[in-house]
Amino acid sequence: MAINSQMYGQNAGQYLMPFVCLLIIVMDLTAGILGIEAEVAQNKVQNLKVWILECRDPSYKAFKLGFVALVFLTFAHAIANLFGGCHVVWSKPELERATSNKQLAMVSLFLSWITLIIGFWMLIAGVLANTESRKSCGVSNHRYLSIGGIACIMHGMFAVSYYISAMAVEKEEKKMNPHGPPMHPQGPMHPHGPPMHPHGPIHQPAPV
Repeated sequence: MAINSQMYGQNAGQYLMPFVCLLIIVMDLTAGILGIEAEVAQNKVQNLKVWILECRDPSYKAFKLGFVALVFLTFAHAIANLFGGCHVVWSKPELERATSNKQLAMVSLFLSWITLIIGFWMLIAGVLANTESRKSCGVSNHRYLSIGGIACIMHGMFAVSYYISAMAVEKEEKKMNPHGPPMHPQGPMHPHGPPMHPHGPIHQPAPV
């Protein structure tokens, strides 16, 4: 039974990584496509353009597509960090001692957060621009939604890179310490027997 459970755990772990990678890619790619489609829907509404200023009606379709893209982007980032764990280097000496996989995980994590912030901010701006019940006027050609969609696609690449490199870091750590940290770290050894005195052993009085 122990061998079968161990083999089952290995098979489950073998299929988990491709599933998580595929899930992240699909969610981020879907978010990117929805963001670009939201930009197209926004451009179909009636607008009045005078020089660099543009007045247009809000698009409810663009609002819905942009909001769904926000949800997919958030879930993709959460899944990558949930299954990848936290592999952060806090000091320069630790970064120099880190393996190439850990350095790649650190860079991928940083870039995934950057693209998340950009994509989230752009999509939020596009969604809010389409929630007004009246015409909005401002500088034309913002393209918030399309930029947010492109950021979602880039986030998918960095998030998958982080997850794969984080899994490689975990395998390296297991190989270096297969039995895990000791439950009770060894402290200073104390000799057995009666306590010692500088001038000789202290004899305990016999019980009465």
